Amino acid sequence: MAPNQRQRQLVLSKKELKKINGRRFSKPEESSDMGLIYPSYDTAFKLLLSARFCSAIWSHITDCDETYNYWEPSHYLLYGTGQQTWEYSPEYALRSYMYLLIHMVPAKVYHYLLEPNPMLVFYFIRCLLSVGCALSEVYFYKSICREFGIHVARLTLVFLILSSGMYISSAAFLPSSFSMYLSTVATAAWYARQYELAIFATAISSLLGWPFAALLGLPIAVEMLLHRKEWSKFIKWVLISAVVIAIPMVWVDSVYFGKIVVAPLNIILYNVFTSHGPNLYGTEPFSYYIFNGFLNFNFVFIGALLAPLGLFLAWLIVPARPRDRLCLPYWYSLAPLYLWILVFFFQPHKEERFLFPVYPMICLAGAIAMDIVQKLYFYVTMKFNPSHIGCHYLQYTTYITVGAILVCSLFGLSRSLAIYKGYYAPMEIMIEANKLATEGKIPNDVNINFCIGKEWHRFPSSFFFPSNNWKLQYLASEFKGQLPQPFSDDENATSIIQAHFNDINKEEPSRYFTLDKCHFLLDLDIETETALEPNYSRLSGQFTIVKTSKFLDASRSHPLFRAFYIPFVSHKFCTYGSYNLLQSNTFKTIVSHSKQKNSKLS
Repeated sequence: MAPNQRQRQLVLSKKELKKINGRRFSKPEESSDMGLIYPSYDTAFKLLLSARFCSAIWSHITDCDETYNYWEPSHYLLYGTGQQTWEYSPEYALRSYMYLLIHMVPAKVYHYLLEPNPMLVFYFIRCLLSVGCALSEVYFYKSICREFGIHVARLTLVFLILSSGMYISSAAFLPSSFSMYLSTVATAAWYARQYELAIFATAISSLLGWPFAALLGLPIAVEMLLHRKEWSKFIKWVLISAVVIAIPMVWVDSVYFGKIVVAPLNIILYNVFTSHGPNLYGTEPFSYYIFNGFLNFNFVFIGALLAPLGLFLAWLIVPARPRDRLCLPYWYSLAPLYLWILVFFFQPHKEERFLFPVYPMICLAGAIAMDIVQKLYFYVTMKFNPSHIGCHYLQYTTYITVGAILVCSLFGLSRSLAIYKGYYAPMEIMIEANKLATEGKIPNDVNINFCIGKEWHRFPSSFFFPSNNWKLQYLASEFKGQLPQPFSDDENATSIIQAHFNDINKEEPSRYFTLDKCHFLLDLDIETETALEPNYSRLSGQFTIVKTSKFLDASRSHPLFRAFYIPFVSHKFCTYGSYNLLQSNTFKTIVSHSKQKNSKLS
């Protein structure tokens, strides 16, 4: 096929439906004698990759855990400086250096070859994550075409591309995002009956990513062991996965921590078998995930929750031939999603990233729900209009498809724009801070104390510092939990047990720095202050605002218009504060002295 022909939309023929990729599958019900138009796999990949690159460039860091548990230790591995959390203390060893290294090896090659600004390394890693996410999604799309039919696959692809949930999660440097990629591959391999790949991908997701992601592989294991009786294949690939993944991981982590460490086991023991578990980091009501799911997937999420009910009604009402014996039952193929929901919705400690691994499956379940609505609607109208008997349901419900795509897509884009416009300021300000040094406005021979107070959780990482002479410092704030501290300067810093770490999120006063020694300060001015969180931006005698950007003041903005951006309207109902980069007035003297010294030396 000519290259230009491959870019066009493909029309599915009966022969193509029966034999895809060398495997015979019965014709999906949805395509019965209809020429369904759908994006080819390479077109789908290009669309997905474009959307994921947008995430890499314009999505802010939504979770401080991403900064301090992954970007900061990665910065240490590359540059020798960075913040260490208690999870990386050899005393607790909950995090794996192996997970960091699989991302930092390509970053190290990029750094070695081109010696770029650290900020460019940050975006390079994000782009790599985007490519990995897009590859997993296009494989998922391909398998859905085989397992559920072209119509469901088309809807799933649209929901994947335009949902704000995928915008947030796809380029995040988090084990939950990593598990999303690999769990998506595992599920797609399961649909394609490639059980070896399904087991191996689940093992990578669980061992190198997030151990709780093994739950998503449970239906795959049940089918292999109980339905197909393929015990030998299952055991063989579990052992292969252990040898290829677990053994190197334990060896690498043991070298870095200076003792034998099985990080996935440690994180399970901490979260499941301690008296407090993760609850000391906060709890949320049951409605938290419902609200969050609607924000990230709008009506697609509602459809995903109601899909089991829809499947039951369709089975009860619509006379339809059973699915081909080569296809999994609907309830079974969607079991990973609802098993995850059943477990995580009832956990007291809830975080948005905990649902990342099933985000693609939410899009699939939402697409199936939409397909069921069309079938039910057609069946009901057929009762009142007998002329429709014998016709395909898609012929008379196309406007429902178009309407659903338009509504869900507009909601998704609106949410993504609201996130960008409301919360991107910390990234924008740190990009500007990076430019101060690259443009020669800041000397490279002076140690610079970059301070953060109440904004510690929005700091995007040390990758935005232009060089190692920039030091992150913490000011006391109303936050009473445990903050990170710098890695030791010793050569074997990762194996040194530093003082002042604990595993109960207890405040460590040793972290705090004094304000009069700060050269730069990151501050949000929303016209509120406390004794521990003064409005630094108004201390004109001590600081000068050098860069500023708008940041949404959620407490004083309308809930609807702060959640979804509506052009020409939202700004009337939203209030913004100023996200500021402050420079100490005394720092001007330091810069002046440094320039004089350098001029004399030259």
